[in-house]
Amino acid sequence: KMRFYRTILPLSFKIARTTSGVLCLGFLLGLLQSCDLIRMKKDEPATDVRKAVARVNNNYLYRDELGGIVANSTNATDSVDRVTAYINSWIRKQLLIDEAMKSIDINEAEVERKVLDYRYSLIGYEYQNYYIKQNLSDKIDEAEIERYYKEHIDNFILKQNIIKGTFIKVPKGAPRTTRIKELIFSSKEKDENELKSYCLSFSTAYQLSDSSWIEFDKLTVNSPLAEIPNKVQFLKSYNYYETTDADFLYFIKIDAYKMSDNISPLEFVKEDIKNIILNKRKVELARKLEDQVYENAAQQKVFEIFDK
Repeated sequence: KMRFYRTILPLSFKIARTTSGVLCLGFLLGLLQSCDLIRMKKDEPATDVRKAVARVNNNYLYRDELGGIVANSTNATDSVDRVTAYINSWIRKQLLIDEAMKSIDINEAEVERKVLDYRYSLIGYEYQNYYIKQNLSDKIDEAEIERYYKEHIDNFILKQNIIKGTFIKVPKGAPRTTRIKELIFSSKEKDENELKSYCLSFSTAYQLSDSSWIEFDKLTVNSPLAEIPNKVQFLKSYNYYETTDADFLYFIKIDAYKMSDNISPLEFVKEDIKNIILNKRKVELARKLEDQVYENAAQQKVFEIFDK
């Protein structure tokens, strides 16, 4: 007998040992959702013990293999539809496997190795994910973030122009629009609160001045400012600008800016760096787990390597 997964896999998967590899394991789970196990049972007729629900040549799908396809909470109609879809999918894949067996030479040993590698990756991922959740520390201090930023600064080149500042978009019919500029430039707390309240009440889009960097194009999308032909020259020339179109008024105050192709400010890439550090920790934990399992098994003489 020979066991296949429900799809013929041209690649074998290994447990990742790199940052990108850990991220790729998310894809592996997505693949699992569309790939179910198929067992080729040659010359196994249906018996009273195991009830067959479908057959392709001498390969049988049994009722007990349908367990877990339908959740307990699923209604009867959806349950029938889901089981029917599964059976039809099983038949199609079995037919394709049978056709492949007739049409091309199959290296059974190689297929078995791929199946083993795939199974290892799936089961290993589940345990690895459990281990990481139990042991991962997600606390990252500012010093570690800054150290990583300085050590890899060439990786943080801006691809967009970014700014700190204020942007407000209001309908032309909004009240007190003549006061908006005064509020934008005011540093008084009551005026800042008034501007925020005004934006919440009348603005269709706004960004108030704080310490956050934002991409200029993302901030000004769907406004006349998005059509400016030379944005670099615009940022160099204006710290405040007003414009209008048929329906809206636009106000922008630029407190600071950075041009594309320059080094990104740390604040702009801080979240990216946190994610990188966390992924590196996951890689290290995955490696540590695999090494520990191997070393413990070696000490307990769980495995042996024989002369070839």
